[in-house]
Amino acid sequence: MAEPFGDQDKYVGMWVTADGHIRHELLPGGRYDEARGRQQSAYQGRYWLEGDHIEYVDDTGFTADGEFRSNVLYHAGMILYPER
Repeated sequence: MAEPFGDQDKYVGMWVTADGHIRHELLPGGRYDEARGRQQSAYQGRYWLEGDHIEYVDDTGFTADGEFRSNVLYHAGMILYPER
């Protein structure tokens, strides 16, 4: 596992799919909380950044990753946009 580097809070905030079904909140300090539809906190865990690459480990041990490109988050087959 690579060590995090750089500004770990640069993408803090709410990221959502175009239809609003997935709401992925990146919290300061390296935690995240993901809601799906009406299910609040469907997934929770920690994250860290390696440049514009993000690594996740949820509280059950499941891992995932994603990439930020042009202020869009590509994660697990989803495309998420910053909530405005």
